[in-house]
Amino acid sequence: MAYLELSEDGGGSHKFYEVTVAGTRVTTTYGRIGEAGQTKVTDFPTEAKAHAAAAKKIGEKTRKGYAPAVRGVRQRRAITHRAIASTRSTAQQAPVLWRFDSGAAAFGIFVDGERCWVGNQRGDVYTVTHSGTVTGRFRLPEGVKCIVADDFWIYAGCDDGRVYDLSGKVPRAAYEIAADVDIYWLDIHDGVLGVSDRAGGVTAIDYEDEFQWSRNGVGDSAWMVRCDENSVYHGHSKGVDRYDAQDGTPVWRSSLGEQVLFGWQEAHSVYAGTARGSRGSVIRLAKGDGRTEAVYQCDGAVYSCATSPGGRHVFAGDNHSSVYCFDASGERLWKLGTGCGSAFSMQFLDDRLYIVTTDGSLACIDASEAAIAAARAGSVPQPLDVKAAASLEVVEPSVTLETTTDVGDGVVVECVKDGERLRIRVVSSGYESWNVQFPKDIREPGARYLVEGLRSAGRGGFYRAYGEIRRLL
Repeated sequence: MAYLELSEDGGGSHKFYEVTVAGTRVTTTYGRIGEAGQTKVTDFPTEAKAHAAAAKKIGEKTRKGYAPAVRGVRQRRAITHRAIASTRSTAQQAPVLWRFDSGAAAFGIFVDGERCWVGNQRGDVYTVTHSGTVTGRFRLPEGVKCIVADDFWIYAGCDDGRVYDLSGKVPRAAYEIAADVDIYWLDIHDGVLGVSDRAGGVTAIDYEDEFQWSRNGVGDSAWMVRCDENSVYHGHSKGVDRYDAQDGTPVWRSSLGEQVLFGWQEAHSVYAGTARGSRGSVIRLAKGDGRTEAVYQCDGAVYSCATSPGGRHVFAGDNHSSVYCFDASGERLWKLGTGCGSAFSMQFLDDRLYIVTTDGSLACIDASEAAIAAARAGSVPQPLDVKAAASLEVVEPSVTLETTTDVGDGVVVECVKDGERLRIRVVSSGYESWNVQFPKDIREPGARYLVEGLRSAGRGGFYRAYGEIRRLL
């Protein structure tokens, strides 16, 4: 028997690999340290061939950096969930058009022109149409921290320290965060991932899933991280900091005197949802110098915030199951109750406010002037309770690839050794010799793959694989 571990200092890998031989049977077990992992059993015609196969597997892992270890010495990564006592709002009911019960408290939300995404603490991710029809379901290994978009790509950051690309039919791990980082929130821009953590630190990881830089914050409990082309904005218990996106150089620090619990951004401003005592606010800061531009005062701790395009309206959700709307200057326009828990996260699109809540709901609120006026007068629609069909397929992450010899219209890429790293580069003609963002779990030296989706991804000088990936024979 051989038990190996790979746990990189400052890197993301925190995995084990175990091989046992019993007669002609070889059993391999692999996964995240501290977890049961997955098991594969292979039978061979003779004991000699079984031992040879086991030795080969051990050699392959050793060359990748795995080393002998003792099970149980290293522990699984730390996981912290936001825990709040959500009380029922005393405000009038908001005009909820529909709500979907995801089954567990939900942090993750993303809404675009096609669909809504919700991810909960059980690891379930659902897609729902704007009219309230469940169209898809993913099951990730652990709870979803957040769902973020980067151009064409949708990513879910999870408690297992991985960020999964949900752009294809099957989720695949795109980034892996160091095991000693207790993740609170994530954001991504142009392939560069920003991670805020329990200790108040912030880390940037580049498009090749490699450590870029890390900074220790002056506070702790960093629930806010937002990334744009030039900077990473980091909110924690003492305020908000801005860092250069490329090398982590501090640009400014804004001490707010309030604990930051959430973050949002527009082109020229960042918004910090805060708490101080029993009350909270949303504070708008100028991206250029960190000065306070406006304050949006709420009646409870603010656990989420969002804006309409350009920051014309500012929305907030507190720990008393209320949602608020302010104009840009800070005047409160309305406060209404959700009827389905406190909003952990939210997003506004086309006169609708979408929230995910402490009771696991994804709810669609009609935020048009007419609907809000009617609600304040006591008239609200009967919300549609959305259900997922029992026959809906549950799609889980996979490292298994179909094989093919038919290139068709796909792009051929190749896995090559570059020092100690495995890189993926385009082989098909008509492409520059850039690297490809490609799931690490399916990289094998010398292997060629067929990618049915490949798009240029900007300044990093790389492409990103999305959609379907097959192994070329």
